[in-house]
Amino acid sequence: MRKLKLQVQMTIDGFVAGPDGQLDWMWIPGERDESIFEKVIDLAESCDTILLGRKMTREFIDHWENVVDNLPDSPEQPLAQLMVNMRKIVFSHTQTAINGRNLEVENGDLTVAVQSLKNEPGRDIMVYGGANFASSLISLNLVDEYYIFRNPVAIGKGLTIFTEQKILKLDSSITYKNGKVIDKYLPV
Repeated sequence: MRKLKLQVQMTIDGFVAGPDGQLDWMWIPGERDESIFEKVIDLAESCDTILLGRKMTREFIDHWENVVDNLPDSPEQPLAQLMVNMRKIVFSHTQTAINGRNLEVENGDLTVAVQSLKNEPGRDIMVYGGANFASSLISLNLVDEYYIFRNPVAIGKGLTIFTEQKILKLDSSITYKNGKVIDKYLPV
């Protein structure tokens, strides 16, 4: 059975975005660490399907397709190729079609659809967000592995993915020289 992996960037005070979805806290100028980028690529390569919530889809698709199509010298190019070429499934209650390469829209029951995907042959499944979508997957106990990229910043208020108590077991932790920490958690 395939695993559903959740990869999120998070502040030390537990937010995945600012109150209005701001992500400016993720990138500290001059603090790029290539080993973190390599970890993100390794995680992506362990999967063959990406699940997305509708609200973050347009920005996600536009960003990665732009890097592939218009920025051949971008250091993001290896990850962009993966993001564009991988199968993507967007979960939506309001839309039946969304433009993007290798993109499908799922309008059915979230639990049934995810369990069905887990039972398909292939590599694992990755979820990058958004916050409400990730929160729904967590509440329904559908996430098998959590990869939380903790950033050395606090923002005071914002969007969270945890809306109820969730006991997790720390499986591994990697600390990077720029202060970021990647914690892998498993459900208990």
